[in-house]
Amino acid sequence: MKNRKSNRMKGFDYSSNNLYFVTSCVKNNLCCLGRVIAVGTGRDLSVQSSLSEVNPEIECKVELNQYGLIVDEKIKWLMSQYEYVDIHNYIVMPNHFHLIIEIDSQKVVEKEIKIKSLSSLMGAMKTKSSNQIHELGFKDFAWHRSFHDHIIRDEKAYVNIFNYISNNPTNWLKDKFYQK
Repeated sequence: MKNRKSNRMKGFDYSSNNLYFVTSCVKNNLCCLGRVIAVGTGRDLSVQSSLSEVNPEIECKVELNQYGLIVDEKIKWLMSQYEYVDIHNYIVMPNHFHLIIEIDSQKVVEKEIKIKSLSSLMGAMKTKSSNQIHELGFKDFAWHRSFHDHIIRDEKAYVNIFNYISNNPTNWLKDKFYQK
């Protein structure tokens, strides 16, 4: 077995109270969670068209399919399952998701609870969503083995990342994860 390089910052406690920006991709960047569609602006002008025809000023949104809805549900599940977890913002895209997750041990009422690390939380969410997607018949569905994280250290970074997540559907054609 190959030695894998750790994606985590050496010596950092990923179960500590902090805000984290997380990105995780579907294996092979397969677009299987939904699609990005253009939304018309103005009075009741909802327009769906191919993204190649979209004017950059037109807002886009993600239309999740049954698999994407499962991922959406499991991201929310993290907050209900773990009282010390809060999701500040997230987006499920056709082949990946982004989220800002906060671990806050001060929310724990029962002091005996062990705070899970970011890796354990992401592992639980990805396992739960994969299992449910497999149950629907998509047996080959898989996430990339790991995920990318960034420790959010200040308000400026938080605002930039929050906006990046919110604008991700509109910027889909420029996204490094974009697949036709």
